[in-house]
Amino acid sequence: MRSMARAGGLFFLTLAAWTAASPVLAQATEGGSQQRLRRGQYLVTYGGCNDCHTPKSMTPKGPALDESLLLSGYRAGTPVPTVPAGVLGPTQWGALTNGDLTAWAGPWGISFAANLTPDKTTGLGDWTYAQFSQTMRQGKHLGTGRDLLPPMPWISVAVLNDTDMRALFAYLRSIKPIANRVPAPIPPK
Repeated sequence: MRSMARAGGLFFLTLAAWTAASPVLAQATEGGSQQRLRRGQYLVTYGGCNDCHTPKSMTPKGPALDESLLLSGYRAGTPVPTVPAGVLGPTQWGALTNGDLTAWAGPWGISFAANLTPDKTTGLGDWTYAQFSQTMRQGKHLGTGRDLLPPMPWISVAVLNDTDMRALFAYLRSIKPIANRVPAPIPPK
């Protein structure tokens, strides 16, 4: 029993040390408490935001996140792969993705994962919480613009309560800003 208590204590000490050492969790931005940032990081991880918004490298075990480009979206200047003719449609494939899983092609055209970092020019740095929340709840860029395109699961994000939506926004505002201008979507041909 004592060894289990020690093991549990060691786990929590390790967790506390990791949290204190984490540059993302060590800072609080826009009044976001450590608890709010941890909740936001949990939501980003559980919600799979990195699946599309973080470029990847192929490894023997499959795609691995490029941690230096965390949540920065489709890499600016990367050539857009050609979509093979005749592969998308009701009786063919419904969607294709590029090699690092940050661009998607389907009947909607080609969509690119957005830069979710707090970069003020190319990311969410100038967004207000109201704009972010409205975007996630309405499925419209900046809450009133163009539709958010697949595979963005905004319908799932829209059901978050205000506390979780604020935690998500606070976490995204706390990560390293990365200047990366993602291209505009390409409409279908």
